[in-house]
Amino acid sequence: MSEDAVAKDKRVVLTLDAGGTNLVFSAMRGAKPVLRPLTLESKAQGRREECLGQIIKGFRAAREKLGRAPAAISFAFPGPADYSAGVIENPPNVPAFRDGVPLGPILEEEFGLPVFINNDGDLFAYGEAIAGFLPAVNLALAKAKSPKRYQNLFGLTLGTGLGGGIVAGRRLLRGDNSAAGEAWLLRHKLDPGLHAEEGCSIRAVRRVYAEEAGLDFADAPEPKIIRDVALGQAPGHRAAAKEAWRRLGEVAGDVVAQALTLVDGLAVVGGGLSGAAELFMPALVKAANAGFSAPGGASCRLVARLFNFEDASERRAFLKGAAREISVPGSKRVVRHDPLARAAVGVSRLGASRAAAVGAYAFALARLDEAASGKRAGF
Repeated sequence: MSEDAVAKDKRVVLTLDAGGTNLVFSAMRGAKPVLRPLTLESKAQGRREECLGQIIKGFRAAREKLGRAPAAISFAFPGPADYSAGVIENPPNVPAFRDGVPLGPILEEEFGLPVFINNDGDLFAYGEAIAGFLPAVNLALAKAKSPKRYQNLFGLTLGTGLGGGIVAGRRLLRGDNSAAGEAWLLRHKLDPGLHAEEGCSIRAVRRVYAEEAGLDFADAPEPKIIRDVALGQAPGHRAAAKEAWRRLGEVAGDVVAQALTLVDGLAVVGGGLSGAAELFMPALVKAANAGFSAPGGASCRLVARLFNFEDASERRAFLKGAAREISVPGSKRVVRHDPLARAAVGVSRLGASRAAAVGAYAFALARLDEAASGKRAGF
């Protein structure tokens, strides 16, 4: 769906931000919240019935506050899961759901509404493609009078873990096993025996800081403090702090490069660690643009050069491109094209939570329209 279509839609969808500690319920209309968020304890560590009871209680309360019938329920929930069937399978952060819980069907029976559940990384990417980074870049290109426009986006969330999502042709790619965009399982560039999450997460930043500063891991501060130390705004081992963020950027840059090799589009970074983007983005872009060593000489890492959209000079170069006109021999026709294959990476324009909510809302609308028309929306 287009940004304009989503923004003008009058249907209301109930949403949920599900975490291991709290459940935050709300509702959206026109991609904007229409209810003050309602927070309940998740009881994810307790019995299944208790956790399910909290989810049902929260959606009941949100529906009652609306004063009108919602069109659907749509939200992100921790995996692993068969999202197309609405079945959650043993999520590590929700022990109450061990052995599989048909959460979607349970809620459909309880509320008589269509229920759509997705991965948070997927919905983050979809929200940024609908109303965040992707339209912001295309608007900047239009203002710069560039003919270039983007339709594809790779979303990366950096926090407790490493999440990912792919939007292709403005459609969310879910995968045949509800497992598209699982960026955390890409290889760790600096330690190939590990997956990338061990280099792009809260624990990764703390671990590198501890190693470089000669501390035990338990004594390493949280990333926000490590960010302040790196910027000289808090006491601590500044060189260690800078290295922790640089190393995260290098690993994340390799993840982005691997993803964009297949996706060929923009990349956006969100999540709690994105607040330190100024510290890791240069290393991310450098790693993504680095070349391979080959028998015949060095070769490029990416077909499209990656630009840091948050850097003013790189943004100008990205928007300008290298447009030129070529005459067609034997005719008066002139073809205007831009030979500079390029991509851009930037920071979330919505914030991870809001982007996921917008993504959940847009996904529900698209599926409802698909059901009404009898045509597949391509998810």
